[in-house]
Amino acid sequence: MDLYPLWNSLRIAGISTVIIFFVGIFAAYYIAKAPRIVKGVLDVVLTLPLVLPPTVVGYLLLRVLGPKRIIGAWVLAVFGIKLTMTWWSAIFATTVVIFPLMYRTARGAFEAFDETLAWSGKTLGLSNSFIFWRIRMPACREGIMAGTVLAFARALGEYGATSMIAGYTPGRTATISTTVYQLWRTDNDALAFRWVLVNVAISAVVLLAVNFLEKRKTPRKGAS
Repeated sequence: MDLYPLWNSLRIAGISTVIIFFVGIFAAYYIAKAPRIVKGVLDVVLTLPLVLPPTVVGYLLLRVLGPKRIIGAWVLAVFGIKLTMTWWSAIFATTVVIFPLMYRTARGAFEAFDETLAWSGKTLGLSNSFIFWRIRMPACREGIMAGTVLAFARALGEYGATSMIAGYTPGRTATISTTVYQLWRTDNDALAFRWVLVNVAISAVVLLAVNFLEKRKTPRKGAS
């Protein structure tokens, strides 16, 4: 059993999750403070990949990153790098697909934050950076953690956009999801089912680990 799809899926999901962790928090923090009309427009734009079919997302990415398209042609001409049909091409797809999950959960956490804590910190002379990282983020950690885990799990199982922009090449661009499809298409149901179990097992372990950490961090009633 070739383990490349597992390794490739984990690194793609991991890199994508790290990217949207910071970008999603940044967007959520500032958009939560934006005027209502601006927030509504940005919400529609940033959340659109969540409701669009993944194949549509992949098609739109190809229209931008393809070797004969705007950005793709420029990168190919200047740097000699093709942005599609490589293992890291899937990072573009998974990042776009999972971003709304991180953004929505983080924004909800920031909007539920008690701003009096931030105002109190300012009266004590604390910097905005200190307040954000030492007060706001710890208070919103459950929402941030939930968004991060959901994003990682979604990236691990992403297929539609990934298959369009990265394709399927054994040992080069194959992921768990694309491998399952190819094995099913070639009537290798036994091996396809193994990969399905691997995906389910990883997702379950990640979710259980987060639930365990949340319980450890939740103070017991009556604790000082």
